[in-house]
Amino acid sequence: MPRIPLIQGGMAVGISLDKLASAVANEGGIGVIGTAGIGMIAGGNRRNFEQASIEGLKRIIRRAREKTSGILGVNIMVALTNYEDMVVTAIKEKIDVIISGAGLPLDLPSFLSKGSKTKLIPIVSSLRAAQLIFKRWLKRHNYIPDAFVVEGPKAGGHLGYSLEQLTDPDFSLESTIPQVRDFTEKIKREYGKEVPVIAAGGICSSDDVKRVFSLGATGIQVGTPFIATEECDADIKFKEMIVNAKKEDIVIIKSPVGLPGRAVRNKFIEDVESGKKKPFKCPFHCIKTCNFREAPYCIAEALLNASKGNFENGFAFIGAEGYKINKISTVKEVIENLFKGIQ
Repeated sequence: MPRIPLIQGGMAVGISLDKLASAVANEGGIGVIGTAGIGMIAGGNRRNFEQASIEGLKRIIRRAREKTSGILGVNIMVALTNYEDMVVTAIKEKIDVIISGAGLPLDLPSFLSKGSKTKLIPIVSSLRAAQLIFKRWLKRHNYIPDAFVVEGPKAGGHLGYSLEQLTDPDFSLESTIPQVRDFTEKIKREYGKEVPVIAAGGICSSDDVKRVFSLGATGIQVGTPFIATEECDADIKFKEMIVNAKKEDIVIIKSPVGLPGRAVRNKFIEDVESGKKKPFKCPFHCIKTCNFREAPYCIAEALLNASKGNFENGFAFIGAEGYKINKISTVKEVIENLFKGIQ
């Protein structure tokens, strides 16, 4: 168990790598490495994306381990075409936690090897998703989730909701957390296992933390506030983009992967919305749902460019409350701010 009930959101394509994850782990939370696109950043072998991704993930996990003895996790999206490679690699590297969403990780426990200590935490957006995963894991793998991350519609990046659901109160954390908490209480009564409920999406302050705790959550997953830290792996220009974003700059975009996404509006996004195509050669069909033959741009390239500070050819994902962040601080300060006045 972490000393602080906090999971740092696994922000992929160059945002949360070994520096950020190890810094959060050193402060007592769970530091998380984002795995999507990791072969483009740290693989070394660009010609073979699959092998580069495996090499890259190994390298980043090992680099993070050199910097911390705390708890480290990886975020692996079910929608990745190399999902299995990433899961198997993380388990072989003895990662502490795998957090998996962007689809239902229905067979995630099947990858565990005998004696593996890796914990498994699915990300869900509804009670129904939590019930489906629980039923499948128990029936097929005799495994009960180690926690549920309940990610609401105010999260940054790709969202597991339709456009209509983003503003529907029935899909808010206020509605979903109590439902999932009741379900985990039932699991505890029937199977004797405590399954923490971790709230995610739009959590920026201690008031937000108090609110989700009052709803029944026992932990939080936070992404955007950790971008604006000295330890974040992204370029300073990316951090400044988050710090300078105003409320009206935060928009919902249609991503090539077929999901809505929350991002900071810039010229790149405006160009795409006005019908301009950004020519690209798909380096690897990295997301199963990406219609790369008709997409106006490559989402992986756009996010990678942004992480390096190149906003002419990319954009930044951001949480709904990201406009409240107005300075670059440290991981320690972000955590202190989140848990101020909370015992």
